[in-house]
Formats: sequence, structure tokens, C-alpha cells
Amino acid sequence: MISDFCSAVPPELICGPVGEDKAPCVPVAQPIVTGGYLERLPMAVVAAGMADVAEVWSFSGRDTDWTGVRLMPSAMPERRFRADPQPAPYRSDAMLSHIRRFGAPDILCVLGLGVEEDILVACAESIRIYNSIDAPALRVPDRISRHFDIVLTGSAAQSADVLKRHPDVIVDILPIGPEFASPLTFRPLQLPPIYDVIYVAAAQPYKRHHMLFDALHRLPRHIRTLCVIGYGELAETLQQEARARGLNIDFIGPPGVSHDAVNTLMNLARMGVVCGVDDGAPAILTEYMLAGLPVLANAGLCCGVQYIFDQTGRTSTEAHFHQGIADMLADLSTFSPRETVLANWTWPHSVKQFASLIQQARARRGNASGGGAA
Repeated sequence: MISDFCSAVPPELICGPVGEDKAPCVPVAQPIVTGGYLERLPMAVVAAGMADVAEVWSFSGRDTDWTGVRLMPSAMPERRFRADPQPAPYRSDAMLSHIRRFGAPDILCVLGLGVEEDILVACAESIRIYNSIDAPALRVPDRISRHFDIVLTGSAAQSADVLKRHPDVIVDILPIGPEFASPLTFRPLQLPPIYDVIYVAAAQPYKRHHMLFDALHRLPRHIRTLCVIGYGELAETLQQEARARGLNIDFIGPPGVSHDAVNTLMNLARMGVVCGVDDGAPAILTEYMLAGLPVLANAGLCCGVQYIFDQTGRTSTEAHFHQGIADMLADLSTFSPRETVLANWTWPHSVKQFASLIQQARARRGNASGGGAA
């Protein structure tokens, strides 16, 4: 899984020698599907027996930042490579050297801003998969996206956009965040709620906190809200606005807190909200639900409203978001969000769909070469 995280953007010039990566992949023993969305898909693939080795790859943008291998909180190995000095899509001679030394992965998932073409060419024997994790279905140019066998999308509209550019690619709606949800990471704790509403979202414009603030401004002040912010340039501005408007909001972060801490905080609330429009299918949708919270989502959300059933929550326009909050708080007993997610979208369901896509891509490879299906 190649993340588009880079520790310095754009990557700085390489001034010193880049050490040779001598550590091969190590089989994952007893994989437990936990953590964030970066870890959950590869862990699910290992847990399902589709692979015995899985890693998350990312980029270091400065000579002084770490490279090498370390374990993420979920015990998923993260391997970080020094990025070459160019903007995304990222390139890395260190990553190419590693692929040449140890071989390409059988399955390569590329996220977000992507990698340069030469990395995908070096992995020509891999089943190459792309997911933008954002509102645009493809955030890479055609010279790069043409190399993917499979594109995972978050909506029918996204799928249509992909097929306009690449009519022969395999496309399926399987956004990795909400679909590979972990019932072990997000779960009810039977804590007494002290908040009515929680919003877990980066302090960035596309998360549209103002929609929540406007709704709260129209509701009684006893409605108590918690905003959990991992990162984002608007964090201080949002807190100042909440104070200036006299809103009953507590803030936690940035910096962000652990997934266990987020789960605990969600268990202190009665319902979750998602306010974005131009947003990929947010992982938090099914994470809220697994913690037992029904969700009120912006009706204009371009990816992810398929997870809002009668049992899991409701949608509302911006003009009526305050009424949506009030109505849901009055009807909490009618929702069964965790049970609905467990029946439909947790990783054991999604990894079967993922395996079917891999088989389809391998069959195409075999047919193209004149052989049988892999």
C-alpha cells in the first residue's frame, strides 16, 4: 500500500547519501485488522489468506527525516523511502532500488496523489490498484492512471468519471476507508454520553465545520458538541469562531489522538455528523456507526451517502441541518448502526469483493497473454 504521505512537501533536494534498504518484507503473524484505513486493507488481505506479507510505504521529504522500517500502532510495518525532489506524483530512486532488489509486490495499492510512472512500470507484474480517497476519482494524470488494472471508487459518479478516461479498466465502488471498517477498533464501550454531537474531522475547509456551527447556532445552547481534530490549518480559527458565537463546543486536538482514544470520545456522544460535500467517502462514517452512533450526513456529500440507511442515520441539507440534529436526538432508539455495519461493510465482507477484483484482473492478464486465468 503506497500512501501519498511525504514528510516535507515538496520534497527537498537530496544532499547526503541515501542508505540502501537491506530489510526484506517479513511475514505478518496473526494479523489483527485494526488501526486506520491505511493499515486495514493490507491487514485484511493478510487475514484473509491472500498474502503473507504486507507493508505500507510512504515518503520522507528531508535528509534529516527517518527512513527504513518501523511498526505502526496496529503492528503493520511502514517502510519509508527518501523521495526525489519533485512534487507529487512522487518519485523515489530508493523505492525503485528496493523493488529491483526484493521484487515487486503481487498486489500494489496506490493512494491519493500517486507515484511516478517508473515505479508502476517497475511493478508491471503486480496487480496495480488505485483509490483517490477524495472527491475526484483520479488525482493522477493519464500517463500514470493508464497503468492501473483496478480503480476503486466511492460512488457511481466517480466510477463513470474513471471509465470516461479509461474505458477498459476494472472499476468498482469499494472505498477503502468505510468499507474496510474494523469492529475491534471502533466499538461500543457502554459509557454514559456527555455530548449530544461529535464531529471527527480535520480542520480544513472541505470538512465544512461552518455547517455544523450554523446548525448549533439555531439550536438550544444545552446541545453539547465535541469536535475532534487531528490536523488542519483552521483549528485555531474554528475555536475562535465557536467562542465568538457562544456555541457549546469542546475541542480536542490538534495534534490527533490514538484510534482507541477516538473510539472512547465517540462513545461519549449520542450521534456523529459528516458535513463535507467535496469529500471522498469518509472512513468516519462506518467508524461512528461501529461505535454505536447514528450519523447525520450532508445530503450533498458526493461519496458515502450509500452508508446512510434508516438504521444507520439520516441526511440533511445545509438549511435544515439543525432540524436533522434535533430530530435524530429525539429518535435515537430507532437506529441500529453497529448491527447494520456488521451485516454489510466490515472488512470480512469487503475483502471478498476485493479478492474477486484481483481474480478478475489476473484473468484478464492471462487472456491477454493467451493463457488461462490465474
